[in-house]
Amino acid sequence: MDRRRDIAREIARIYCPLTPPAINVLSSILVPLKFQKGDTILEEGKVCRALYFVDKGMVRQYYYKNKKDVTEHFSFEGRIVFCIESFLKQEPSRLIVEALESTKLYAIPYDELHTLMVRNQEMEMLYRKILEHVAISSQEHADSQRFENAAERYERLLHEKPEIILRAPMVHIASFLQMTPETLSRVRGAASAGTAKNNPPRDQNDAWWTHTD
Repeated sequence: MDRRRDIAREIARIYCPLTPPAINVLSSILVPLKFQKGDTILEEGKVCRALYFVDKGMVRQYYYKNKKDVTEHFSFEGRIVFCIESFLKQEPSRLIVEALESTKLYAIPYDELHTLMVRNQEMEMLYRKILEHVAISSQEHADSQRFENAAERYERLLHEKPEIILRAPMVHIASFLQMTPETLSRVRGAASAGTAKNNPPRDQNDAWWTHTD
């Protein structure tokens, strides 16, 4: 129970301040889960029935489009991961969540959370702040894909979330940044040489990621 209380405090620190009683309430519904590298946390076609706080490790969300594996999101220590449409609607997910490393998560179950929200305003506020955080993060990522070139997208990720560059496989990073692995390799080389911003690499194959309808 002590570890769950620590996790509840960390969630409150990151997303929304909570009083000690509210932290105790949150800790009471947390469910610890462990996954090995390569394990599937949520299968396509299954309903996302919890928010998952990453205590240790790294996970990614991805989907298949035109038989291609496309990474949509990475989460690591101190982040919450869930498939938002499936969670909100309690309908089958089109996304897949897998562990990229040995991972420990703490689930916040949908039913228990919503029961608490009915009688606890702090839980309702926490839920709102988590959704706001996810919405803003998704919008920032979408804007990056729309308005920044390959070098700028890589530089943003390097400065804002270096853990992903250091820990995730390059093929997944490339699809997350909507570029080919070859372009990512050139961008990384240019960035290392300090020339990425002045001479952003171009690759006609980058269009593959954004024009596959």
